[in-house]
Amino acid sequence: MILTSYNKIRAIGALDVPVLRYRFGIIKWRLEEIREIERKTRTVLTMYKMRHQTADIKKLYIKRKGEGRGLVQIEATYTVEIINIVEYLNTKYTEDQFVNIVKSHESNQPNMNSTIKMAAKAAEKLKQLNENGDTKRKAFQT
Repeated sequence: MILTSYNKIRAIGALDVPVLRYRFGIIKWRLEEIREIERKTRTVLTMYKMRHQTADIKKLYIKRKGEGRGLVQIEATYTVEIINIVEYLNTKYTEDQFVNIVKSHESNQPNMNSTIKMAAKAAEKLKQLNENGDTKRKAFQT
């Protein structure tokens, strides 16, 4: 049975991304490792003639309705998942002793190993990107 490129991209999003998403909160990932996974994914897509070597990489991650391929960006998924885990821990279980133990352990970790610190850094980066986008949008409208 031959799958169309649309169905192959959907299969990657439905089967591969959830496996990674589940592990984002458990395994400590470096951004280089995540970028390597995305690079390997693009290489496999090129090998199986689903993407041309010189094609624009950004177009791969744009939704199909926006004339893209609709592939899920792993690095963005990682950032969102880490932020969601920290928000969940901070809001849902403030009284639970085990969660408090985990939070104290995480806060004593070095910057590169602490999920809480990584989430704070990612949230700050997203906030700056949103502010820059708002200024660009306002400048474009005037």
